[in-house]
Amino acid sequence: MSVSAVYQQSNYTARFEWGVEGVRALAPVSDLIVIIDVLSFTTCVDIVLNRKGIVFPFPFKDASAAEYAREMNALLAGKRGEPISLSPAKLALLEENSRIVLPSPNGATCSFIAKDNQCEVIAGCLRNAGAVARYIQQRGGIVSVIASGERWSDGSLRPGFEDMLAAGAILSQLHPFELSPEAGSAAAVFEASRSKLAPMVAACGSGQELIASGYEDDVQLASELDSSSVIPVLDHHGAFVDSSHSLHR
Repeated sequence: MSVSAVYQQSNYTARFEWGVEGVRALAPVSDLIVIIDVLSFTTCVDIVLNRKGIVFPFPFKDASAAEYAREMNALLAGKRGEPISLSPAKLALLEENSRIVLPSPNGATCSFIAKDNQCEVIAGCLRNAGAVARYIQQRGGIVSVIASGERWSDGSLRPGFEDMLAAGAILSQLHPFELSPEAGSAAAVFEASRSKLAPMVAACGSGQELIASGYEDDVQLASELDSSSVIPVLDHHGAFVDSSHSLHR
């Protein structure tokens, strides 16, 4: 057995991992891969799609992102504080039917890498956890949920508690999928936190970082469990579009 296969949780139909390397390990052996970045990329995707827009994930916020936005006939998100940025509260004011290129080092990068595989790529967060779980149950197959996490100052992965919560919110609803130990642990964290979800997101490191910078509204929007029915799926153009119309009710 190769080293990579050891970490692919191959005896289970629902799997959980962290970051870019988790995507690289699990996307090639998955039918569906769910990217989680609660604060804030996948929450931003949910907000834009609720306004009938689409989001192109991009890993870099540099000249190549501006060129990509021109190619996609889309607006390029800038730094926090600008009208279009990686801020759910700002994007909630966006015009409907907008096309946005949204760079981020975590969720967007994981999504961008995942699209090069044959699996279906979904953007999940706390807001759409129930809708995404229902979609996965109807699609079936092998699903891997990736918590994107954040970055330490040296660029290494910092696991984000908020991402594990959202991953667990989805995984805890997947029946009769067989959860790996990693996936089961995420589900258990969510179940233990469900009754105090918003305060815990606000109190965790990522939440405190945003609140200290004046973005309490972003944290609040990101904490609204099952407030959205949007199912963001990456299409063949590389954009997240809403696939909730395909969900049988």
